[in-house]
Amino acid sequence: MNIVFTCGGTGGHIYPAIAVARLFEQRQPGCNILFIGAEDGMENKIVPREGFRLETLKISNFQRKLTPSAIAHNIETAAHLTQSRRKVHRILTEFRPDIVIGTGGYASFPALREGARLSIPTMVHESNAVPGLTTRMVEKYMDRIMVSFEDSRSSYHDPNKVVVTGTPVREEFLYTRRQAAREKLGLDERPFIVSCWGSLGAREMNKKIAEFMKCEAEAGEPFQHLHATGSFGWRWMPQYVKDLGLDLSKHPAIDMREYIFNMPTAMAAADLIICRAGAATISEVCASALPCIMVPSPNVTNNHQEKNAMVLQGRGAAVVVPETGCSGKLLFDTAREILADTERTKSMRQAASSLAVVDSAQRIYETALELIQSR
Repeated sequence: MNIVFTCGGTGGHIYPAIAVARLFEQRQPGCNILFIGAEDGMENKIVPREGFRLETLKISNFQRKLTPSAIAHNIETAAHLTQSRRKVHRILTEFRPDIVIGTGGYASFPALREGARLSIPTMVHESNAVPGLTTRMVEKYMDRIMVSFEDSRSSYHDPNKVVVTGTPVREEFLYTRRQAAREKLGLDERPFIVSCWGSLGAREMNKKIAEFMKCEAEAGEPFQHLHATGSFGWRWMPQYVKDLGLDLSKHPAIDMREYIFNMPTAMAAADLIICRAGAATISEVCASALPCIMVPSPNVTNNHQEKNAMVLQGRGAAVVVPETGCSGKLLFDTAREILADTERTKSMRQAASSLAVVDSAQRIYETALELIQSR
């Protein structure tokens, strides 16, 4: 059995594919797995490190603006697509896959489209609540469309193609126990808050968290707080915090780092998370049954983070705070209000847990196997 996974751009697209690839390795000994991604994407670091073969295409995304630079960029993207179609045609005809599985990102478009054109079974996983541009572009050619939320089914032209699978997360998010995690992190009985804005960091939201930290310090540190600045934020945020008059060495309950490498442990131990609303983050929040304050990024295609977050808020699992009008004090007051109400936090945990799909990788694997066998 030969399986192609195509994805790229962010870990939120790549790690779900790796989770399903691992399942194929376990359940189909001797199967051959090939990843197809972009030349300059994160997949170049992640996929080989995970032990899988990777072929790359020269491809870039489309921009929706009509500025001269955007038009020039889109012309170049169209040229890359033509080159990529030729290369992916060669890859697929040589590898002869039984199925092509896309898990998102513009890098997945050429392999999905060419796979369908060659009559290879094809399926795409859309982790966001609403279809992204790539999913929209390939939707009518796909044999199956896999989504994270039941509410998403109505967003597609042919609901019969849609299978609700959830989005795979690392097993540690599902099975790390709260008390063991709190002991490992050395926490006391105060509520524990985790905050982060992604691997790069969002400058304006990091500023809001700096203000949040100042509110914590002035209130006598009512919480224990772990914040990840991201790689860009780490360059300037420590000094920014000092400029606000806050010496973190005198406030041991506030821990600021570049990254949180043990995120499953941190989220298992936490009472609340303050974060963006990307699809991967939402899946991890739900798997951890963690109450959250979400500030959706306004700088994403089709405003999909707000739509993701509204699914959680509609189920009672999250409080959504728009970035416009957000402040550190507003976040602090909202967090204090949530954590002061034990019934509310219990209800939010239950709501988040109800949205988690613990066997997501299994569902995607079974959908793929069924499609292969139907051909």
